[in-house]
Amino acid sequence: MQFHKDKIKEKILIIDFGSQVTKLIARRIRDLGVYSEIITPNELKKLKRYNDIKGLILSGGPSTVTTKKFQSVPKEIFEKKIPIMGICYGLQLIAKIFGGQIKSSNKRREFGRALLFRKKSSILIKNFLDSKKSVWMSHEDAVIKLPKNFKVIASTKDSKFAIIENTKKKIYGVQFHPEVTHTDNGKQLFANFLFSICNIKYKWSVTSQKKIIIKQIRNIVKKDRVICALSGGVDSSVVALLVNKAIRRNLICIMVDTGLMRKNEFKHTYHIFKKRYNLNVKLINSSKFFLRKLKNVSNPEKKRKIIGNLFIKVFEKESKKHKNVKFLAQGTLYPDIIESKSSTGSKTSKIKSHHNVGGLPKKMNLKLVEPLKDFFKDEVRILGKSLGLVKSINYKHPFPGPGLAIRIVGNITAERVKILQEADNIFINELIKKNLYNKIWQAYAALLPIKTVGVMGDIRTYENICLLRAVTSEDGMTADYFNLPKNFLDSISNKIINNVKGINRVVYDITSKPPSTIELE
Repeated sequence: MQFHKDKIKEKILIIDFGSQVTKLIARRIRDLGVYSEIITPNELKKLKRYNDIKGLILSGGPSTVTTKKFQSVPKEIFEKKIPIMGICYGLQLIAKIFGGQIKSSNKRREFGRALLFRKKSSILIKNFLDSKKSVWMSHEDAVIKLPKNFKVIASTKDSKFAIIENTKKKIYGVQFHPEVTHTDNGKQLFANFLFSICNIKYKWSVTSQKKIIIKQIRNIVKKDRVICALSGGVDSSVVALLVNKAIRRNLICIMVDTGLMRKNEFKHTYHIFKKRYNLNVKLINSSKFFLRKLKNVSNPEKKRKIIGNLFIKVFEKESKKHKNVKFLAQGTLYPDIIESKSSTGSKTSKIKSHHNVGGLPKKMNLKLVEPLKDFFKDEVRILGKSLGLVKSINYKHPFPGPGLAIRIVGNITAERVKILQEADNIFINELIKKNLYNKIWQAYAALLPIKTVGVMGDIRTYENICLLRAVTSEDGMTADYFNLPKNFLDSISNKIINNVKGINRVVYDITSKPPSTIELE
C-alpha cells in the first residue's frame, strides 16, 4: 500500500543503488516537509513524466564503478535541468559518467567518522560547513580525478573530492552520508539542496496521509473482513485504529499470547483496546504451542521464520471461524522491510528476517494489509497521536515481533523465559521510575547462552548472565548506546541479582549500530 500521489505537486526522487540507509534519505526529506519517493535505476529508465520532479538524489550502495558492468542511470537525466545530488556511490557514478577517474584502494577507504574541511564556498554547504565538521564515511572507492567543469568544495584527509559541484548543470556530489545521525547537522545539507537549489515550496506532512490511508484501506478491503495482528505495540496499535476507522464492523483484532511477551503486558493492553477503544479483540493463548515448536532451536533466523509461520497458522485457523475474512493487517514498518530484503529491487544486503516480512510463508490464504510499510517509527507515533492512541502505548519502546525469543540467545525454555521476564520487568520499571525511559529509544534485558560462577552468601552459584541494552536513535536504522549513570547501573545490577533467581551476573552493552544491530538476534 503506497502513498497516494495524485495531489503531490512537488517531489524528490531517490534512486536506490542498494545502500542500507537509502530510506533515511527519504526520512530526512520528509522531516523537512517535502514528499520523497524511492525508485530503482530500472524504474528511472522507464520514467516518462518529469513534470512534478524537482530534484534527484542518487544513493549509496555496494556496487563499484571501477568494473566493466555497474549500476547506472540514463545520461539524459543530466540534460533535463533537474538538480541532482549523488551520495557516496552516487558521487562516484556522477564522476564516472562525466569523465572523472575513480580508484579502489585501501589507502583511500574510509569507514566511520572523518573530519571534513571546507575548500570553497557553495550554496550546498551554507550553514552546514564553516571550516570543518565531523561526517560519516563508508566507502572503499574514491574519485582521484575530477571531471571537467566540476569544482571541489570540501575534502577530508583521505578523500580529496568529498564534496563536488557543477553549478551550471546543478549537479552536486558528497562522498559522505549526510542522512545518518553520525554526520553533524546533515539535515541542513538536504535543506540547502531542497530549498536553495531545487527551489521547492510545497509542504507535505505525515498527518496529511491519515485520511488518504483510511480511504485506501476501505477501497482495497471493500466489504470483506480483516484480521488484525495486534501485539499491543505502537505499530500494530496504529494499524488497528486505522483499519477500525476504515471498516469498523468488519475488523477482528487478534492478540496471540506466544508466551514470549513481557511480564503482565499482554493482558494489560488487551483491556485497554477492549474497554477504551471498544475494538473487537480476541485473546488467544498459544504459549505452549510456540514454546514446543521452538524447542532446541538456537539459530536466530530459524526462530524468526518459525514464529512467522506459526503466527500465520494461528491467524488462518482463526479466519476460518468467520465468514469473508480475506485480509491480514499487520504493523510492518520500512526498517523491517529493508533489513529483511530490498523492497526496491536493489542489491541491498539482507541483515535479518523479520517475522512479519522475511519470516512469512510463501503461500498464504490471507492477503496482507500493511498501511505503515513506508513509514518510520517516529512517523507512526505522529499518526498514533493524531488517532488518540494512549501515551503508554504510543511512546512505548519498540518490541520485536518474535518477542523474547530473540532476546534469549540460544535455546528457549519456559524457565529461561520466566527468568528474563522478571529481569526485564525490573529494568524497565526502574528506567520509568528514574525518568530515564523517555530519553531512550529502546531498552531491554537479554539472556546470554553461557553461565558463570558466582558467590552468594558464601555459596557457589552457576547461573545466567543478564545483558542490559539501552540505545538512543531517531529511526532505528542507526543508534548509539545510552550512557546510563553509574549509580543507576550499580543499583539495577544489584536489584536484578537479588530478586531474580537464575542470574548472578549483569553486563551492559555499549555497542552502537552499526556495527551491531539493536537486538542481539
